[in-house]
Amino acid sequence: MRPFLAHPFDDDKLKEECGVFGVIGVPDAANFVALGLHALQHRGQEAGGIVAYDPKDGFNNVRRFGYIRDNFTKPDVMQMLPGPLAIGHVRYSTAGSKGNTAIRDVQPFFGEFAMGGAAIAHNGNLTNAAQLRRDLIERGAIFQSSSDSECIIHLMARSIQKSIPERMKDALRAVEGAFSVIAMTRTKLIGVRDPLGVRPLVLGKVGEDGYALSSETCGLDIIGAEFLREVEPGEMVVISKGKVETSRPFGPAKSRFCIFEQVYFSRPDSILGGRSVYETRRQIGVELAREAPVEADLVCPVPDSGTPAAIGFAAESGIPFGMGIIRNQYMGRTFIEPTEQIRNMGVRLKLNVNRALIKGKRVILVDDSVVRGTTSRKIKDMILDAGAAEVHFRIASPPTAWPCFYGVDTPEREKLLAATMSEDEMRDWIGVDSLKFVSLDGLYRAAGEAGGRDAKCPQYCDACFSGDYPVAPSDQIAKGFAMKAAE
Repeated sequence: MRPFLAHPFDDDKLKEECGVFGVIGVPDAANFVALGLHALQHRGQEAGGIVAYDPKDGFNNVRRFGYIRDNFTKPDVMQMLPGPLAIGHVRYSTAGSKGNTAIRDVQPFFGEFAMGGAAIAHNGNLTNAAQLRRDLIERGAIFQSSSDSECIIHLMARSIQKSIPERMKDALRAVEGAFSVIAMTRTKLIGVRDPLGVRPLVLGKVGEDGYALSSETCGLDIIGAEFLREVEPGEMVVISKGKVETSRPFGPAKSRFCIFEQVYFSRPDSILGGRSVYETRRQIGVELAREAPVEADLVCPVPDSGTPAAIGFAAESGIPFGMGIIRNQYMGRTFIEPTEQIRNMGVRLKLNVNRALIKGKRVILVDDSVVRGTTSRKIKDMILDAGAAEVHFRIASPPTAWPCFYGVDTPEREKLLAATMSEDEMRDWIGVDSLKFVSLDGLYRAAGEAGGRDAKCPQYCDACFSGDYPVAPSDQIAKGFAMKAAE
């Protein structure tokens, strides 16, 4: 079966690798996990999997290509996943087979150890995975998938520790990069974040004795769980018998949470760092209006990710907000195998211009990012074809000029428009009257850092904008550093 994406023609956005979700202490936990993964579907649409444990039936797992709603809402499937403990994963491939996924690459992964079975699900990317895989294979490990996450299972198998949580600590001390990991044994639900806290993970309470772990708070909301707190960078939580134990397996490090979670990846109704994602994105629009004002008649978002910033831009500038572009909400499977004629329609399959509103107007288009720039050109053409007098782009992130190695599917650097062109050259290439990006300091201010970015010790991971990678060079990152040194 050929996997598909939510928007098959939009290769001009950065894609999150995945989302993770786990529940313990409730009957039929897999049903809660399916709901949580549905709320996290924006983090990965390629495939999903759930592992559940029941004292009578042991461990069971189901892995499927496609959306959660198409696979994990069927009674016959969910009956295969009984028990009070389950974890799940939604995937968009970065490491591994990158869009050519085999079912063996779909998480969670399961391993049988001397002290019992364990399953893990991983959000992020291990930057030393290639070296780890080589070393493990030389020592006799037999890999079943192409995913870097499987390295964790093999490292756990080689640990001499007496419990699975301790073996996880051993394994995760050996890896580099970004990881938010959830795991389960027969009796425990475990959550860990890497020392820098690059990827998110939150803890919630379900009913009297149940707990949940989720990539985002929106996953807790859908099952009616109470948000307790974020799992802190470098923290491991072990949940069993209605209690939460916490430890710090790693040395101290300064948090470098991914700032692109604020810009694009996370759902706007989630909470990150105690702050509403929606409010941060709205404030980015305010900063953009202050930094890059322009005379115009209409502020129009590129839906849906540009909408909060466009609202903020309109409020700050006093220019009316309008839905000049309407998004088709029903893309789904219809055009998995389009004809060439349909493929050439490109972005029109999911976006259509509100001609009555656009005609004769000077339009400010607000989008979250520019990656390759191809979609921006198509949208500009659509707006001009609808009779707009002028088109001005305002981008709610700084120029994306560097690839990400921490769990985001980023094109090679030479394919990033901002890596090869100045802002003025990008404006001319896209063909708009003006093009402005929010500054890095403006982005930090919008995220709650009143003094902007601390250049000596950045508060976030912003490597895709700055080239300042927070993890020492290893595997692919070494190539990125070499490219930067050569400039």
